[in-house]
Amino acid sequence: MELSFHQVTKFYGPVVGLNEVSFEIGPGITGLFGANGAGKSTLMKLASGQLRPTLGSVSIGELPTWKTSAKHHLGYTPDLDRFYEKMKVRHFLQLIAKLHGFRPVKVKEATEQALHRVGMTDRAEKRLGGCSRGMRQRVQLAQALIHDPEILLLDEPMSGIDPAGRQEITAILRGLASDGKTILLSSHLLQEVEPLAQSILMIARGRLVAAGPLSEIREQLDQEPLTIELISTEPRRLSVACMQMDSVQSVTLQRDRILLRTNQASEFYRDLQATVVAEKFEITRYDVLDAGAEAVFQYLDRRAP
Repeated sequence: MELSFHQVTKFYGPVVGLNEVSFEIGPGITGLFGANGAGKSTLMKLASGQLRPTLGSVSIGELPTWKTSAKHHLGYTPDLDRFYEKMKVRHFLQLIAKLHGFRPVKVKEATEQALHRVGMTDRAEKRLGGCSRGMRQRVQLAQALIHDPEILLLDEPMSGIDPAGRQEITAILRGLASDGKTILLSSHLLQEVEPLAQSILMIARGRLVAAGPLSEIREQLDQEPLTIELISTEPRRLSVACMQMDSVQSVTLQRDRILLRTNQASEFYRDLQATVVAEKFEITRYDVLDAGAEAVFQYLDRRAP
């Protein structure tokens, strides 16, 4: 099932929270990135039906997200660490199942299935007040899964979790994606989510500045300065050859390490390939240092109107 935004604008009085945003996401994991105040929280609230758009439409399938019927297809974890601290994990999830209107037999079945999905079955009798941050995040995810929705909206699910906990959450999310769930994951931890998300949405100043696989977005920025690291068995000779390329802006030699800047990536790749073949250079390492999500977002944020 798809989550769709069509020409969505949201005003808060005279302030524009979101401006003409359109996208559609389906099964798999999509990462949502944006700086504080970029419109990320507004987008999540519109997607979960907590807000209605001023203009445009937000829908799950054919259903507007603020309709009660749409909520059956949606699971949501807010960026809030709030629980009934004295309640046990299993009892909390049973309460959530009851709030969904499940009958007693279904309450038990749904609770045990959700516990199993997030790996909390063996800790289901633990009180929430005694759970670690990582365990509490898994309980949050379990309550979102209790009614087995097709779409999951996860607001900062990695927040405050140690590296081991992030690995566990990552494994759970990949499993849910492989089951066909549509997952929209909001996060500022770009280095953690970048390898997890199949596609990304980047928000800046209330506008959607990029959408799609990170590699494709990076290709769209072919004219942006790019830093490339080369390590060669003949660094001095290779650095001289690179300086002669029209596609290279600058070259810095650090022992056997060459750092160069180009704003014509496609031309540079062709120039480098031709030079390596013609001069028989041996390159032992080639890295694009600022092709990651953080660097791409900075470029796009500067371009946003």
